Amino acid sequence: MGHGVFIHRSDSIYDDSPAERYQFPPQYFGRVQACVGDWIVYYEPRKVADTKGYFAVAKVQQVIPDPSAKGMFLALIEPGSYLDFANPVPFSDADGVIERGLLNDDGRISGRAQAAVRPLSPIDFSRIVTLGLDQAESTLPRVDPVAPAGGFFEDQAPFVFEESRERAQFLTSRIVRDRVFRKIVLRAYDERCAITGLKLINGGGRAEVAAAHIRPVEADGPDVVSNGIALSGTAHWMFDRGLISLSDDLEILISRQANDPDGIKGIVNRSGRAIGPQRLSDRPHPHFLHWHREHCFKQ
Repeated sequence: MGHGVFIHRSDSIYDDSPAERYQFPPQYFGRVQACVGDWIVYYEPRKVADTKGYFAVAKVQQVIPDPSAKGMFLALIEPGSYLDFANPVPFSDADGVIERGLLNDDGRISGRAQAAVRPLSPIDFSRIVTLGLDQAESTLPRVDPVAPAGGFFEDQAPFVFEESRERAQFLTSRIVRDRVFRKIVLRAYDERCAITGLKLINGGGRAEVAAAHIRPVEADGPDVVSNGIALSGTAHWMFDRGLISLSDDLEILISRQANDPDGIKGIVNRSGRAIGPQRLSDRPHPHFLHWHREHCFKQ
């Protein structure tokens, strides 16, 4: 087992669905196989417009031949492991390249940076994940500092995973994942309810809107922004109970079983369509919307 970097473009020609599968040609088989049972990081190249950089983490469950594309393979992602980063991590910052393993002996970026799949050291993995999931230090493990004998504190070192068990507990923690999911969904929707169009901020500066999973976690719904939607309290309640749903083009659907359809029409967005994120890849994916209509929506 070992960590890796999987390059994925939002305009990819491959049949990728990062939360579920990663398609790749045979020349990368060995590198992908080495990641089975461990965590990888997704990266979008700098040459992609509005690149997200290192944007998510996931765990590779197994590798199989692609049944729909001869000569290609699929890395299947362990259900529930995928998580978008709260803060997409750039390729480099003021301190240099984030992925230090890409530097050669002369300190220059090596040709490994062009590989669609490449190994990732535990130190680089820890650095990227720490930067990606840090939410003003609200989700990372905190340890009260102890002053040394001289009475002075040293600069706090960044959190580093000490062992695989600690890493797994952190990345699979429902508390951590819920906080990160809320941040990425509310950011994508500008803290505005997709159904009502309202953007309400309470006295404490907190948005009065929830980050709802379209396909619930309990039904293997992933923590990916395209499986999320920002909803205010009443809209969230109706969505979860199947009184409203969305078509693939985000038309708001009202159940015929709703006892007050006219009242519901009075609170939804005037256009009759949900307000989606500006970034197309962040919008609700038809795959998840189809699940909600089939398994939750009361026709």
